[in-house]
Amino acid sequence: MEKPRIFTTPFASVYPLYIQKAEKKGRAKTEVDTVICWLTGYNQQTLQQQIDQNNDIETFFAQAPQINSNTAKITGKICGYRVEEIEDKLMQKIRWLDKLIDELAKGKPMEKILRE
Repeated sequence: MEKPRIFTTPFASVYPLYIQKAEKKGRAKTEVDTVICWLTGYNQQTLQQQIDQNNDIETFFAQAPQINSNTAKITGKICGYRVEEIEDKLMQKIRWLDKLIDELAKGKPMEKILRE
């Protein structure tokens, strides 16, 4: 079975779209980075390295230092799917990130987005 196209999309091409979505709603690039780092365990430097290396999304998540242990608290729908019910683990990680960026764009406080 062929991989979904999103798996082979460079993270560097999706990243600016996350920033754009957040900035349109008055949020900052630093907040987007905070959310991505919280989910993946990257720090600012290693996140930038992933972008500079033009790694695809599959590699981006495969090389993530530590997926946050609070991901079970990420619930709800994104693109018509309940994120907690997505069976493909990579797709679920992608949708978790989408959901977190959506919450950021919708103006949720960072403590709630980061499940504190």
